[in-house]
Amino acid sequence: MFENTKCECGHQNPAATVLCEACGKPQTEGEEDIQLEMRYDGILRRSQRANPGIVDRIWRFFSSVKVAVRLIAATLLLATLGTVLPQENTFLNQDPAVYYQENYGTLGRLYYLTGLSHTYESWWFITLIMMIGASLVICSLDRVLPLYRSLSRQQVRKAQEFIRRQRLTYSGPLPDKANWVEEASAAFKRKGYRVHLDKDGQALMAEKHRFSRWGPYVNHIGLIIFLGAVLARNIPGWHMDQYLAFPEGEPVKIPGTPYYLMNERFSVEFYETDPLVPRLYETQAILYTCSADCDDPDEPPVLEQVHAQSIEVNKPLRYQELLAYQFDYKEAPMLLSVTAALRDKTSGGIHGSFQLDMLRPQPGYSAGAYNLELKSYFPEFSLNKEGQPVTLSKDPLAPAFLFLIKGPALPEDGALYMFFPRAEDQLRFRQEELNGELGQRLELTADIENVRVSLYTSYLNIRKEKALPFIWSGSAVFMIGLVMGFYWQHRRVWLRIDGDMLLLGAHTNKNWFGLRKECAFILERTGIKVEPKSLERGGGQI
Repeated sequence: MFENTKCECGHQNPAATVLCEACGKPQTEGEEDIQLEMRYDGILRRSQRANPGIVDRIWRFFSSVKVAVRLIAATLLLATLGTVLPQENTFLNQDPAVYYQENYGTLGRLYYLTGLSHTYESWWFITLIMMIGASLVICSLDRVLPLYRSLSRQQVRKAQEFIRRQRLTYSGPLPDKANWVEEASAAFKRKGYRVHLDKDGQALMAEKHRFSRWGPYVNHIGLIIFLGAVLARNIPGWHMDQYLAFPEGEPVKIPGTPYYLMNERFSVEFYETDPLVPRLYETQAILYTCSADCDDPDEPPVLEQVHAQSIEVNKPLRYQELLAYQFDYKEAPMLLSVTAALRDKTSGGIHGSFQLDMLRPQPGYSAGAYNLELKSYFPEFSLNKEGQPVTLSKDPLAPAFLFLIKGPALPEDGALYMFFPRAEDQLRFRQEELNGELGQRLELTADIENVRVSLYTSYLNIRKEKALPFIWSGSAVFMIGLVMGFYWQHRRVWLRIDGDMLLLGAHTNKNWFGLRKECAFILERTGIKVEPKSLERGGGQI
């Protein structure tokens, strides 16, 4: 059914418009005593369309403030749950499934299985962030476009009903002054208003601080930039936050980067009053890039030094976008390499020897006529509750090697041999019993004169954050919008003269008390004395 939406002033309004876009006359009947709804000056938003289609329904869903609040509440709740237990990226070379079970029991296991152990990298948390971003964009577009249209098309002469139904109103006889409009215009200008007059000088509109209306939308822009930067952290190479162990004297590859970092020397100083409490611990670090043999498992990488710096707590190494913070240290002998020899226990002869690196073991070794294929490596060997071999960390504190040995007098498929380079580990885990009959014939030994040990291991927090400038930029834009909307108010006053009668109406988005005082002051300066409270129509803020 066709609906006539043309106003008495001649302006053709869209269907379901509350107020005429030109003169402001209400388009509904029977509500003469109800204060006007001045949000967007009555202009229809897309989310308010009748008979919406699929796109309009999606638009209406994301433009809802209630939906946005629920999304934010859900995100805050999940983010809070993510802080109940440590996240996976804070572990120092430990299996998350084992860590949560052993340290927190059933709660830890549920925490791991539900995915809360990696909350901030999970698909559902990222989806919530994206939905909040979509809500911010659509909420802003749904409101900022009608607001722009309403403010850019303001008509000076408004309908009488529009003015009478404002919260602040005045109606009375016009003072007998030939230049009253000029005096009123000058008074408004002294208060910082921009004044607009109609052609015949019988209507006036005064306005100031319109820019404050854009404050919430500047906030939204800042939040969108902020959320976009948070999502950008998931782009490969944009974000890194990991904890790595660096034994003294051994370059360690930083995963996901072309860099190697070496703890050249670690030193620690203790308080004289309490020798157990460290006063200062420091890592003399050297940063390298790999120039050759970077991915060759058989050859050590060729490294070139690019930076050297001392790292202390709160004084990180900085190189381009890479940061290395001093996190912790461990004073425990860490075996780095040994010279291993394969000995015949019957004759006592040595079949051959080879260099065994604990940080980068080779897939195979030769010892005379025997070949040793590395099947498994456990840097810190231990047995779980089921008696199965596991490693507690990636640090070579109790290394163990499982070799498949092939050679003379052995089965064609070879025989398995478990080797513990450290003598105390051989006794603790009963190496000879584990190897059975093969252990009665052959024995792997470590030459203690060629053992390389790190006394201190430095634990560093390696960070990389390309999105940080955008996060700060979004925060700065958000604060600008907050200041715009908090410290200024958009104030508008409409006057019209009909014969010898004056009609005034005023509106602001907040601080009605200040606007009331200004209107009373301006009327008094032009010869109309009125109590500020008498201008109040009553009712709450719109």
